[in-house]
Amino acid sequence: MSDAYTLLRGGRVCDPTGIADGGGLRDLYLKDGRIASPPPADARIGEVIELEGRIVMAGAIDIHSHIGGGKVNLARLLLPEEHREHASGPDELRRSGSGLFTPSSFVTGYRYAEMGYTAAFEPAMLPSNARHTHLELADIPIIDKGCYAVLGNDDFLLERLAAGATQSEVNDYVAWILHATQAVGVKVVNPGGISAFKFNQRRLELDEAHPHYGITPRRILTTLATALSDLGVPHPLHVHCNNLGIPGNEAVTRDTIAALDGLPAHLTHLQFHSYGTEGDRRFSSAAAEIAEAVNRSPNISVDVGQIIFGQTITASADIMSQFRNSGLASPRKWVCTDIECDGGCGLVPFRYRDKAFVNALQWAIGLELFLLIEDPWRVYLTTDHPNGGPFTSYPHLIRLLMDRSFRNEQLARINPDVAAHSRLGSIEREYTLDEIAIMTRAGPARVLGLRDRGHLHPGAVADVVVYDDLPDREAMFAAPAWVFKNGRPVARNGRLTATGWGDTIVVRPDFDPAIERRLKPWFEDHQTVRLGNFRIADGEILDHGRGGLSIVPTLTASDPCF
Repeated sequence: MSDAYTLLRGGRVCDPTGIADGGGLRDLYLKDGRIASPPPADARIGEVIELEGRIVMAGAIDIHSHIGGGKVNLARLLLPEEHREHASGPDELRRSGSGLFTPSSFVTGYRYAEMGYTAAFEPAMLPSNARHTHLELADIPIIDKGCYAVLGNDDFLLERLAAGATQSEVNDYVAWILHATQAVGVKVVNPGGISAFKFNQRRLELDEAHPHYGITPRRILTTLATALSDLGVPHPLHVHCNNLGIPGNEAVTRDTIAALDGLPAHLTHLQFHSYGTEGDRRFSSAAAEIAEAVNRSPNISVDVGQIIFGQTITASADIMSQFRNSGLASPRKWVCTDIECDGGCGLVPFRYRDKAFVNALQWAIGLELFLLIEDPWRVYLTTDHPNGGPFTSYPHLIRLLMDRSFRNEQLARINPDVAAHSRLGSIEREYTLDEIAIMTRAGPARVLGLRDRGHLHPGAVADVVVYDDLPDREAMFAAPAWVFKNGRPVARNGRLTATGWGDTIVVRPDFDPAIERRLKPWFEDHQTVRLGNFRIADGEILDHGRGGLSIVPTLTASDPCF
């Protein structure tokens, strides 16, 4: 530890949590990887960096980005041509510099850091594949990482619910999974629907009984949401609703919000769940109706999953949906897998075309959601990377939200029928810098329970980003003047200058260890890995010195959900 401070002098701090009022100029002191209080006059200042009125924010946080695990590796294998097309440098350097929508592990960390992102969360980790996921995330440099364990289609939970398991038993199972897989939250994907697909079902409505277990998605959803609330896990249930991408699915999305009945929940990639059936094409925007439901429900947070035109690959644990979409693959190849009957993933390459009505309306629906959901503390910037497009498109998306003229120019260039079927052109709202700071930093930090991130108060992790205040917000957010990770400069003017390793962020709620007496025979009868080998030890995360473990404290009864 050094006794010297680093001084960032004369920046215009943009921290909506209250570090500075009115965007005034303020000095920031960094010491031992943290934001420090102003030191005494005789303190030693090791380095002074003059910011000259540039905009200063906390490091950005991506709450939902598919960056590690089995599906990401399969996506790379499925599209080797993508790495040839987006390689940088000679062949021997391509491991650390290739891929756009299926980037290598190294380039994932590099590109996030170059844009001012200092944390990203893998949203779909199958418990049976957790060790592989963590090994891959350990290869991503600079940024902090965390994972959401996928439950809700695993046979142990479904069998126990069908047998009448108590909420307490489910709570213990959920907490055990969080510990065993080193996760920071729980995600449910198409609750019950993935399991139903294995019984030849092609769709499962919220109140439709599972063809084998006889339980409904509603019960799975509310039981898991209750478990996380009871356990005090800060991030509420991360919900991928039923009927992904199906016209008319806005009804099940609104019903899901109503079914939660005040329980905290986070609805992910909401754009893909906001489709109506109006018009000759039987496909329409229901963004206004969904936004209204979110606005009325303070227990709900969302991320949007904005689409970006161009080539990408869709990667989802929702194998029911991916099987349905496989005929749209471009190029014409796809993969569907299952692991231990615990869940799986489907990978379908796809090209979003700005002249295609459906794709263009999807683009407009995402922007409508951003602009019609009133509270920026409850809506977060995502493309559901890579499903809607690569995370490197975030600066472009920020400009669309902050610049109405630019947004309407882009609207005029796409399929002309979309303007007539969308409210987008009439929406006057433009996001402010404070609102961008909320939706990309303070909001995700709060909903994840990251009390020492997403802000610039003394004691916070010194993840700091400095921007030139450019009129072109896309250029501004694409290439920050400075990026500091844990107080160390890692990028300048959008180019990497140093590397290192971030932390793995986990949560560890209490549970009754007696749950293992029920789990052990299940593992012996149904899994290829024994219970003792399933659990991931701390040493596996900390191996080779690649970062540390950061444990998110659980909530007490007096803590707010958001």
